[in-house]
Amino acid sequence: MHLTLRQLLIFAAVAETGSTTAASARVALSQSATSAALNELEKVLGARLFDRVGKRLIINDNGRTLLPQARAALDVASDIESEFSVGTRNPRSANPPINLRIAASTTIGNYVLPSLITRFRREFPHARFEVQINNTRHASAAVSRFEVDMGLIEGPSYEPDVHMELWVEDELAVLCSPGHPLALDNQRVKLKALREASWLLREAGSGTREAVEQALRPHLFQLREDIQVGSTEAIKHLVAEGLGVTCLSLKAVRDAITLGKLKVLDTTLPRLVRPLYLIHHRHKQISAGLARFMGHCRNAAGSV
Repeated sequence: MHLTLRQLLIFAAVAETGSTTAASARVALSQSATSAALNELEKVLGARLFDRVGKRLIINDNGRTLLPQARAALDVASDIESEFSVGTRNPRSANPPINLRIAASTTIGNYVLPSLITRFRREFPHARFEVQINNTRHASAAVSRFEVDMGLIEGPSYEPDVHMELWVEDELAVLCSPGHPLALDNQRVKLKALREASWLLREAGSGTREAVEQALRPHLFQLREDIQVGSTEAIKHLVAEGLGVTCLSLKAVRDAITLGKLKVLDTTLPRLVRPLYLIHHRHKQISAGLARFMGHCRNAAGSV
């Protein structure tokens, strides 16, 4: 076999950085050695993987075809090293090191994942985590590209290679500031008043945004969206200042409700819930450490 893991590692680094110079720093090789390895890989495969544009290397269709396969191969190699404790004094240890990369959508990453990791590390104190927090679309894409081992997301994944597992049911609430006119009315807020309200919503691609639209549009038909924000925390503060109404996960607003900064509106809407999902790539090799953490997430589902 002429193809090597080092060649695939260098190829992936060039694809992610856009140049052999930047990639060489990532893989701890000289620029000339990095270029030579990339040229050798293209020679072995009999295909160009990048278009050369000045000093930039732009990945082409051949490279885009190879990239997920290269990441999958590197992922398996990394799991083998972890499983057999390569580089440690105790190969085949009964407790191999746990090094996990996790992608989480915003609400889960900020308000749920910290306690999950804390409780897991009580049992496995040496477990290491690399966490990416972004919206559901980006988290799902990271799983699809083998950039992370697993993901926890707030909306469905539309990536064909991502396996979704229903994890937790999350309750949503319609909120405003205690001084907002809708909060001062002692009666239940009717749909007409909600249709006329000014709404603050998350950005497109957010699991919260998709869940809110699916939950509210059948009843309100359309939302008068005055402000769109890419941060749940920012929405909380803006709504607390009286700038409108929002719909967010109760997990994200418990602190603000307790402090009296936000109020849950009593509306004529039905109970609003959404599913949260645990995801991984369909072809992901589930290491012992990853299996342990995924099991921990499932066991904690009733308490998150």
